[in-house]
Amino acid sequence: MKVLLLGATGGVGSHLMRAGLSAGHDVTVLVRDEAALDVRDGARVLVGDATSADDVRAAVAGQDAVLNAVGSRKLRHPVEVPVGAALLPAMTEAGVRRLVVCSAFGVGASREDAGTFQKLFFDTVLGKVYEAKEEADDAVRASGLDWTLVYPTRLTDEPATGDVVAAERLADGASIKVTRADVARFMLAQLGDDAWLRRTAVLTGR
Repeated sequence: MKVLLLGATGGVGSHLMRAGLSAGHDVTVLVRDEAALDVRDGARVLVGDATSADDVRAAVAGQDAVLNAVGSRKLRHPVEVPVGAALLPAMTEAGVRRLVVCSAFGVGASREDAGTFQKLFFDTVLGKVYEAKEEADDAVRASGLDWTLVYPTRLTDEPATGDVVAAERLADGASIKVTRADVARFMLAQLGDDAWLRRTAVLTGR
């Protein structure tokens, strides 16, 4: 499958690129800085800006699906909304329907299942970013595309376990962490699975 990956230099995105290439996908990555890629053997690298409509339109052309793992590194200046504003119309115009997005637990309705201290952290430290993610996710839901939104709990850099729980709500007593590698594997698996089509999956480890 021809797959466009956004956010390939990030934690989840770097795992996605490696997993996608290992699975035999034809992976294209759009990055601002090619030197920031930790592994790129076999990937088609396009240098550009994921908030640029022209750059994204060129990257989306000819793809079968898009994996969006873009995350805001500057908490005061989130990028999720402008990335979505460039990506969604480009996908619609190109007829590329499958979209899998890595968002975050605590965004939107999932905030209701967070603990007291988590909510405080979401509302203070991550306030602007989470507002942006919620707006961007709402745009994805309204896009008419074949989307899946993935809401991982606290991300860790531990090795993949291969054992994750995907649910619409975080169950009482559930683990509140999940590895970036497992999130990447789950996102990649959605390219061949409609179980979470047009649904939001809260993802956590066991």
